[in-house]
Amino acid sequence: MREVVLQIPTLESEQNIDIDVKINGKKRTMRYRVEIIAWDDFNGESADKVDVIKRVIREYDKDWRLIEIGMPTDTHIPIMFRKKKAEDQE
Repeated sequence: MREVVLQIPTLESEQNIDIDVKINGKKRTMRYRVEIIAWDDFNGESADKVDVIKRVIREYDKDWRLIEIGMPTDTHIPIMFRKKKAEDQE
């Protein structure tokens, strides 16, 4: 599936995004979720930020697919997921 790229403003908390699009005249709703992962929430579990990101993705709700890992800061990293359609689910 092709992706539509939208710029989403910097977020400081979790946010759900619903986008209605028409493809060949048929309306579709695409659901996105941006999770803001705070490094401090994983203090003591792993000093390696890559391990933290891998764990978050591995343990995330399987009804959602990873779309984008955002630019990390010293305090957090945004991760975007898109809701899978029923036929996409494994």
